[in-house]
Amino acid sequence: MTQHNSLDRPREHCGLFAAFGVPDAGTVIHAGLFALQHRGQEGAGITVSDGAHIRTVKGMGLVSEVFAEKPASELKGHLGIGHVRYSTTGSSKPQNVQPLVFECLEGLWALAHNGNLTNARVMRRQYQEAGAIFQTSTDSEILMHLIADPQYRSRTRRVERALADLEGAFSFVLMTKDSVMGTRDRYGFRPLSIGRLGDGYVFASETCALDQVGATYERDVLPGELVTVNQKGIRSSTFCEPVSGPLGQCIFEHVYFARPDSMVFGQSVHETRMELGRRLALEHPVAADIVIPVPDSGSSAALGYSRQSGIPMDYGFIRNHYVGRTFIMPETEQRAESVDKKLAVVPGVVRDKRVIVVDDSIIRGTTARRRVAALRRAGAKEIHLRVSCPPTRNPCFFGIDFPSRDELIAAQRSVPEIARFLGADSLAYLSVDGLLAAVDGPADFCTGCFTGKYPAPIAENHTKKALEKPGSVEV
Repeated sequence: MTQHNSLDRPREHCGLFAAFGVPDAGTVIHAGLFALQHRGQEGAGITVSDGAHIRTVKGMGLVSEVFAEKPASELKGHLGIGHVRYSTTGSSKPQNVQPLVFECLEGLWALAHNGNLTNARVMRRQYQEAGAIFQTSTDSEILMHLIADPQYRSRTRRVERALADLEGAFSFVLMTKDSVMGTRDRYGFRPLSIGRLGDGYVFASETCALDQVGATYERDVLPGELVTVNQKGIRSSTFCEPVSGPLGQCIFEHVYFARPDSMVFGQSVHETRMELGRRLALEHPVAADIVIPVPDSGSSAALGYSRQSGIPMDYGFIRNHYVGRTFIMPETEQRAESVDKKLAVVPGVVRDKRVIVVDDSIIRGTTARRRVAALRRAGAKEIHLRVSCPPTRNPCFFGIDFPSRDELIAAQRSVPEIARFLGADSLAYLSVDGLLAAVDGPADFCTGCFTGKYPAPIAENHTKKALEKPGSVEV
């Protein structure tokens, strides 16, 4: 069993950072990636150019581990891109770590990707039948082949034409030796922001990374837009017609993924989560003595629930930030033990109390079940679970490593059945209407994992290892 099948959490899905016209770009990108570490812990990398040469450092592990022996400060240059990875397409292997660097007739390029391309398998097969060689098992490499393809290289607006052939969810940052580009898919599934830093520009998946490096937020890259920065300045172009219907902004960015201090899709994550908690309290009140969050992503929603209900909030769980990363542990038992160690119950907070536990989501139910049991052992009198999103009943095809419907507990059991499995006295989820009421422009958010209705067509039945062949070589 792999790590993503053993943990009861949605998995992060990569973070992007890029800079142009910034002295010591490697150091700036390194700092930006630290702020985005929550979006991916499997691998990290930085590619930097001084205008003549492109240099890359990347590897498996956390940002601090990858750059321990080769500091980012040694990557000299004024432009570059960076990436932190959680694999949603392609296994956790060194060759899949980004940025991907490739050479065209005109010189070196590099790219980094957040999202899932839903037509990657078809396009990959077409290129392989034509003799192309692929070095990774990620869907991101498709764009590399499109950019290098003679049919695009010989045309104007080559990058735009390549992007127009991609389907699914993507935010990309790309670079040549003298330019940086940022782009989002036509539905805007994944976030990407632009900031100003001195005389230069930066791109980041979340605005918390702009704050980390002292950049000033300018705006978001628009769906279907390609923003190019070079010595001539900043230029905007489009690679597709605007979407005629609603966009597909990922609601889970606000529910779980993004840091509370970020602005995502133009809205404060912390304030949105507080509103989710407030609406949860209105929809599902219960008599209790205390509200406790499941840290960290449940904290803002718990505060909103507490304020609306008038029930005091306290910290009944304490998170241990120093537990090793569970994805590298080879045995299921080791991973489960490590998950248990990440949160400890504070007995004095919950003993002899009716406790409301506010969590952001329940995916498989295994971890939530252990937490309920831990609260029982600590002496909690009643345990009422409240979840700040609707039941997750459907997989995601657009960049979140949700499991199949067979593994999603809400797809297999009713809410009362889930409550019994977890051992809770009661369980309630926020409604879809309540969820959407907490965000601006609700029609422009994707709720496919809750409703099964996706804003974009799905060209392939995506699986995480769809682009890998049995017995593939690891390097």
